Amino acid sequence: MTNVIRTRLLSKNYGTEEVVSSVNMNVQRGEIYGFLEPDGAGKSTLMIKRLI
Repeated sequence: MTNVIRTRLLSKNYGTEEVVSSVNMNVQRGEIYGFLEPDGAGKSTLMIKRLI
């Protein structure tokens, strides 16, 4: 299948605070993928960083 989202060692810092650290992810066409983490875990930051 074809990957529609792929990350390798994706990280994001806000100033000196690392909020997403070394994320590797593959989401293939037709898959349903979800993030189950507490508030403030970096879910939105991960998706916004990937889509920009």
